Amino acid sequence: MTAVYNFNAGPSALPKEVLQRAQAELTNFNGTGMSVMELSHRSKDYEAVHQNAIDLLKELYNIPDQYKVLFLQGGASLQFSMIPLQFLKEGTIGNYILTGSWSEKALKEAKLIGKTAIAASTKENNYQSIPTSNEFQFNKNDAYVHLTSNNTIFGTQWQDFPTIDHAPLIADMSSDILSRPIDVEKFGLIYAGAQKNLGPSGVTVAIIKEDLLEVNVDQVPTVLRYKTHADSNSLYHTPPTFAIYMLNQVLTWVKEQGGVNAIQKRNEEKAKLIYDAIDESNGFYRGHAEKDARSLMNITFNLPTEDDNQKFLSKAKELGFVGLNGHRSVGGCRASTYNAVPLEACVALREYMDSYRASN
Repeated sequence: MTAVYNFNAGPSALPKEVLQRAQAELTNFNGTGMSVMELSHRSKDYEAVHQNAIDLLKELYNIPDQYKVLFLQGGASLQFSMIPLQFLKEGTIGNYILTGSWSEKALKEAKLIGKTAIAASTKENNYQSIPTSNEFQFNKNDAYVHLTSNNTIFGTQWQDFPTIDHAPLIADMSSDILSRPIDVEKFGLIYAGAQKNLGPSGVTVAIIKEDLLEVNVDQVPTVLRYKTHADSNSLYHTPPTFAIYMLNQVLTWVKEQGGVNAIQKRNEEKAKLIYDAIDESNGFYRGHAEKDARSLMNITFNLPTEDDNQKFLSKAKELGFVGLNGHRSVGGCRASTYNAVPLEACVALREYMDSYRASN
């Protein structure tokens, strides 16, 4: 089959080298005569993979010793509930910064559990921007402040994270984790579904500060407690072993590329190609996000009419571009340029955008 340019928003592209390594080991991992999917999660062969993934993530993100790395299930969507179950006590407030659909969903779940507030929102401009610090409204009894670092549907991204002193800052980084360096110590908890930049769907990574594990959670079901998983090194129950194996392979690949700094440089180069095609089109392509809020991961844009959008997407499909449709809730076009999307795919998209504009 002819190779395609995979711009899917998630599950998304995986590095070709990672897929080839997994293919080579699929039926005989580490000389065991079995697939890694067939190994006991208590076996030494699997536990080595599991621990190496934890160690690699700590190394790549310079995660301090006072943080635990957890491998969880249920996707980021389960985290929307786990967080307030853990931390939203009577007399406290879960405070949410709204920048798109996923932060709205996180707030919706918290409302089922306790009292909430909206610290800031850019919904009034259809989530074209990120709130500035002078817009934040905090409360002295905030249990935490929650944000979504990158907004896949609207194509915006936090360029700098706020420093929050009165409560833990919690971030859903599902769609831009490992795409650029961050200061982990700004956060009490970071969580991310793996299926954008870390691996396949099925595992969710959480990076949690140890002092948050000391919160009394007697009222929370055992498997929904962060402490349960921290105390058992994420082996309390059977983990998604193949997804963690693939995560380990992706982290190895990131290290081979030169680490997160090198990945960021390449992501900036890829995104610039497509944003330049938008900016140099004299309005033929219209980006959704304001320039100072543009995402390196999800580039959203429209052509002059919806009919033009559909013709552009139909022709792109014929040429081997996959996943350029905008999210069903907003329409238009979207190029998701996650870590594993190669530079040549973005070069090809830039060339197609230029040629399509010239002929229309």
